[in-house]
Amino acid sequence: MTNRTSSRSGRFLPWAVVLVALLCVLVAAGLVFPALRTHLRRWASTTIHLGGSASAATSLDPGAFAAGACVAYTPTSGNNHQTVFLDAGHGGIDPGGVGTTLSGQRVDESTVNLAIELDTMALLRAQGFRVVVSRTQDTTVVRLAPADTSDGVLSVQGVHDDVVVRDACANLAHADALVGIYMDGGGSSQDAGSVTVYDTARPFASSNLRLAGLLQTNMLAAMNSKGWQIPDDGTMPDSGFGSSVGDPSSGGLAAAAAAYDHLLLIGPPAEGYFSSPSLMPGAVIEPLYLTDPFEASIAVNADDQAVVAQGMATAIAQFLKAAPAS
Repeated sequence: MTNRTSSRSGRFLPWAVVLVALLCVLVAAGLVFPALRTHLRRWASTTIHLGGSASAATSLDPGAFAAGACVAYTPTSGNNHQTVFLDAGHGGIDPGGVGTTLSGQRVDESTVNLAIELDTMALLRAQGFRVVVSRTQDTTVVRLAPADTSDGVLSVQGVHDDVVVRDACANLAHADALVGIYMDGGGSSQDAGSVTVYDTARPFASSNLRLAGLLQTNMLAAMNSKGWQIPDDGTMPDSGFGSSVGDPSSGGLAAAAAAYDHLLLIGPPAEGYFSSPSLMPGAVIEPLYLTDPFEASIAVNADDQAVVAQGMATAIAQFLKAAPAS
């Protein structure tokens, strides 16, 4: 940033704080529509500190990640000296899965994942956690190189690189727990339900299982308290979910990905394919099917996203508060 830009941000900060405070009063008083309240909370959680030494947000390594990626946020209340890494899956030129709501609205997985990530971040910060997020906007996490794209989409190399740098961010953050936020998709509109996935091949596999169980239980409880009747698809090892992309018969990275048989975000190292895995307990959630119009309608709604986030935040807080002292 130039000095002129920094100066402008510094002059704007008091007005930003006043505006956010006013919005918070309106939210508390119920004077704005529910969906708008959720968007305002999300906006406030990421913009209340704009520039200057009081900034609550820090890019951990701007040169290593895309703009707006790998950003750390300090607690907004207290400090329990624990860090959570939240990964909003996909992003940028990779929309992830695509679904359609009951009204015919298109739903991109990357957009839903980001909204839930930001809501969860705000809830955890209010409980005294430092939170590092993989991305704060609609972008990849990797700083794209020519080999990462092909015809305007991520190449096999790009898909691999974009996940690898998410692990790099989590490790750089020295996170105590990692949660990947994704959505499910099926071959039929009748496929539905919530699943949480963990890896059994890590030294902290028992912690992975405990985190996954808490996430699955609390997310389902939060969602079904609304009468949604989301099916419980269980807590499952990531073996069989795989990280396969491209045509394995072409060899190279695509063949290595097909043989890996783990989710790259939470899986173990593999010689010649993946050398820098995450160093903390983790799990990947897929709370809803975007290919089910009913569940897609939940996924795209701001207030409903906040319900999923509440279940996640409750689970993560339970996991970390019960963690043994290091």
